[in-house]
Amino acid sequence: MKLDLSQFNDIDFENIGSWPNQVKVFFAVLLALCVFAAGYFVVLSDAIDVFNNEQNKELQLRDDFKNKYQLAANLKLYREQLAIMEGQFAELLKMLPSENEMPGLLDDLTFVATDAGLRIKSLNWEPEIQRDFYIEFPIKMSVTGDYHQLGNMVSGVAKLPRIVSLHDFTIKRDEAGNLAMDILAKTYRFKEGAELPPEKPNKKKGGK
Repeated sequence: MKLDLSQFNDIDFENIGSWPNQVKVFFAVLLALCVFAAGYFVVLSDAIDVFNNEQNKELQLRDDFKNKYQLAANLKLYREQLAIMEGQFAELLKMLPSENEMPGLLDDLTFVATDAGLRIKSLNWEPEIQRDFYIEFPIKMSVTGDYHQLGNMVSGVAKLPRIVSLHDFTIKRDEAGNLAMDILAKTYRFKEGAELPPEKPNKKKGGK
């Protein structure tokens, strides 16, 4: 049906009943569109936002359930690994020197160096360093000898019954033509009552 625009001339808004049929149909359709648009923005748009939010929550809950299910499925394995790690940690603690054993470490290092054939120029404690859950005890060493003797000393330190690590070494020729090595040895003591840092997920702890 072709719309006759001339029918919109001189329409009386106070007497809608006298409007031509085409005009009535046009305004009825226009009113319906306005009502639909208003209903969409007032009601439907909020409902759609709520629906989208609930969908996002559902996806998040699915992911949470999946992660918790995987944790629950591997709980026995995690407990077994925890028991192994606790056993390894207990063994490592036994290898740390006690407070009474600290003075004897200088004697141990002296024996290792002299047994390797090295001449000790100096062997002294450095100031202790406080860490989060342990204390670090540095020992500054200065020895002279040849390459084989230096290697034997490093090997001897690794065989000590207590944990001693070697750091920051420098090697140079002295005035007599021998090799002079300055090295920092460190031992450690676990703080009584200290708590270990939390285990990071999906990370494997290395052994000694």
